[in-house]
Amino acid sequence: MIVRERPADGKAEGALVLFHGRGADEHDLFPLLDMLDPERKRHGYCPRGPLSLPPGGAHWYAVYEIGHPDPVTFAASFAAAAAWLDSLPHSSIWLGGFSQGAVMSYALGLGLDRPRPDAIVAMSGFIPETEAWEADLSPPLPPIAIAHGIYDPLISVEYARVAHRVLQDAGAEVLYREYPIDHTIDPSFLVEAREWLKSI
Repeated sequence: MIVRERPADGKAEGALVLFHGRGADEHDLFPLLDMLDPERKRHGYCPRGPLSLPPGGAHWYAVYEIGHPDPVTFAASFAAAAAWLDSLPHSSIWLGGFSQGAVMSYALGLGLDRPRPDAIVAMSGFIPETEAWEADLSPPLPPIAIAHGIYDPLISVEYARVAHRVLQDAGAEVLYREYPIDHTIDPSFLVEAREWLKSI
């Protein structure tokens, strides 16, 4: 897997892994590593999705229906990402991502038989529903921060609201924010998420 890395400043306290969205690459969220971990206490990783699909860029899975990742492409990417993630030399891992990357963060952090990360930051995504993946929402769940644009035309904010309800009902500690934006990231959320991560 192609991965762009940002080393910690000194001995790493763990890993911060950010997964990009559909059609982007490992450079897209790289600046967010310093925004979320400005003191560089963690080793930062931005992996590239393994698929090349129209209209270009890298992808984690094929999209035929929002909310339901294509099982075949999702299964292969999930297996590759899980194997890579499990090979990292860190006991503490924070997962985050935007759009498809948020979906991967949920999947890798909340999947059946998956090790729990210490935090999940899900921006403009959804908890996947696909025959290629099964959730494990048994406690203890990691703390989870969710951000979504109210006017998102690609992935409806309703997906974030559903994730919020499901995770709260399962007993997770959830930081939930909606913003008057479309399919993008509100800078103020990054500031809040940075402080939230410090408190974990």
